[in-house]
Amino acid sequence: MKEKIFNHLKVKKKYLKFINNQEVPGETFKNKISQLNRYYLPITKMIYDDFKKNNNPRIIGLSGGQGSGKSTVSKILKIILKEKYNLEVVAFSIDDFYKTFDDRKKMSKTVSNLFLTRGVPGTHDTTFLLKILINLKKKLFKKVLVPKFDKSRDDRCKKKEWIKVKKKPNIIIFEGWCVGALPERKSSLSRPLNDLERFKDQNQRWRNKINYELQTSYKKIFKLIDFLIFLKVPSFKYVYKWRALQEKKLKKNSKGKKIMSKKQVKEFVMFYERLTRNMLKSLDAKSDLTLNLNTNHCFKSIKIN
Repeated sequence: MKEKIFNHLKVKKKYLKFINNQEVPGETFKNKISQLNRYYLPITKMIYDDFKKNNNPRIIGLSGGQGSGKSTVSKILKIILKEKYNLEVVAFSIDDFYKTFDDRKKMSKTVSNLFLTRGVPGTHDTTFLLKILINLKKKLFKKVLVPKFDKSRDDRCKKKEWIKVKKKPNIIIFEGWCVGALPERKSSLSRPLNDLERFKDQNQRWRNKINYELQTSYKKIFKLIDFLIFLKVPSFKYVYKWRALQEKKLKKNSKGKKIMSKKQVKEFVMFYERLTRNMLKSLDAKSDLTLNLNTNHCFKSIKIN
């Protein structure tokens, strides 16, 4: 009993230390503890129980719109799984598998110039990502190097900065805005949703390529996910609001490197609008667990499928 109490206090202390540095709006001390007890602890218990069924590595997909807090949630889950359950956890984002700037430049010339902007399906190195996920789950585990992407430079980091996974992981947290996304019906692609699609994708090559990628290479990747968590934003307008907040944080931590202005964020979010709206409609039913967010960026309810 004493050990359980000690472990709980240790988890609570590490959680508070981390969350206090995140500057989450609307978060009081009482609410932070409530979020831990009502959401994070039950979710990690579910993940742990699922893992213990056969003790094989489990891939936890963590999905949600830009600025929904995926990175923060991922880090908190990692803290609890390591401290409370003593599990070996590796966490990374689909963003770290963006194609290099040069590769996207080539794609922008052969398919659509919109693919120069990172983010949508088609701008990730899916072959590399699939290989990494498979290697992380192998029984005969060998050291795995997981890439990192520098968004301020808009290019992949040098290998010396990559994540070195030396021990076989029990849990692999794989987060990203489009993780688990489903393709749309082809007939729904013809009607433009915003000015980006209306004026810069008149031939629909960009939209159709994204949809094709979801039907093929991304589908293979998402099939590897054992447990999918969806962070559901209150509405699409909060994607812009919270993405702008991310840029403020990036400015604070990027030591003068290039970040986006409010106007650029608004234009950038247009790239994600179609798929994000589709995910808000469809991923609720597909995910294993949906966490509904309120307008203060906190969890308000949980739905288990």
